[in-house]
Amino acid sequence: MPGPDMAVVTRRAFTSGTGDALRTVGGTAAGLLLWGALTVAGLAAVLAGSPSAYLAVWLLGAGYPVSLGAQSLWQHRRGATVPTQTGTPTRVGNPWRTGLVGNPLNPKITVFCTGLLPTPAPPRLPTAWVMTFLVLPHICLTLTWLGGCVLLLAKVGPRCCTRRACAGRLGRVTGFVLIGFGLTVATTAG
Repeated sequence: MPGPDMAVVTRRAFTSGTGDALRTVGGTAAGLLLWGALTVAGLAAVLAGSPSAYLAVWLLGAGYPVSLGAQSLWQHRRGATVPTQTGTPTRVGNPWRTGLVGNPLNPKITVFCTGLLPTPAPPRLPTAWVMTFLVLPHICLTLTWLGGCVLLLAKVGPRCCTRRACAGRLGRVTGFVLIGFGLTVATTAG
């Protein structure tokens, strides 16, 4: 099921253009690399073993999409959409940082890196090497998937959403979706 990363990338693609959306994908991949480094270093295991640290990351992960959703709703209030009359997208915030911060705070990634990723590691091999070989394909798959979605949205988006009103509705829907993700995470036991 698509999560906050997909919602953020989709919002960037429609409101800020293909270049910013691809930079957001790059930031998301950097966030995965950060989680991978933490997993290889064993810090993800520490996080998994500390309920209070895990809860803190979980709550931050719930708050971040809510703040992004609120930002999107604010930007698209009363028809004040991001695209200009000429159709040129306007950059809002740093797209790379949005992906970089959003991914490590994504609860799905937290659960994946602390619980699921270490599971297939063979016990006889060095843990750091095994984790590295498990993290790198995950990063490549994420770059391929999200990058492909951005390129598809670049082709389909202008045909589906050429008017300011459509862009405003899409921004508001994305805002509500992000807030919904955050609230769902906040009310789900970690």
